[in-house]
Amino acid sequence: MAKLVIGVGAGIAAFKSATLVSRLVQAGHQVRVVMTPASQQFIGASTLSALSGAPVACEGFEPARYPLGPHIEIIEDAELLIVAPATADLLGKFAHGIADTLLTTMWLQANCPTLLAPAMSNHMWDKPAVQRNVAQLRDDGVQFVGPEEGWLSCRKRGAGRMSEPETIQAAAEALLAGAP
Repeated sequence: MAKLVIGVGAGIAAFKSATLVSRLVQAGHQVRVVMTPASQQFIGASTLSALSGAPVACEGFEPARYPLGPHIEIIEDAELLIVAPATADLLGKFAHGIADTLLTTMWLQANCPTLLAPAMSNHMWDKPAVQRNVAQLRDDGVQFVGPEEGWLSCRKRGAGRMSEPETIQAAAEALLAGAP
């Protein structure tokens, strides 16, 4: 099937990324996972490695394994980059071309469609700065799935909940099939 790269941002919703990776692999896709340094506080690289069947990349410099750099070699020939969770921090960095982690550097290297699954508190999601970043990314051709309304880890209900893995997978499959 398709070669996919899953980027995992630092948020409590990162636990859903394990299910997303597992479902995509079960659907026959080749999945590589890239984690931000802070995302490792929420989910372990070994979990995502076991589910994807491939090493997880967390560092920007691994010359023994990636002579050209993981930001180049992992995303090369990828058919889709999915970032789940896409935190407010990542949305801002993506919108403004800030490359200070492996994932944000890979974002700039990516030459494939991208799908972002935002996850944050409702107050963060509603901030004008975040909405400006979302608008910029949409103008740049980035696709979004969610966020949804529901129970948030801040113990409130509102918009900002990351879409469920099945919903993200359906959006990814639609993009791979050429649907707008």
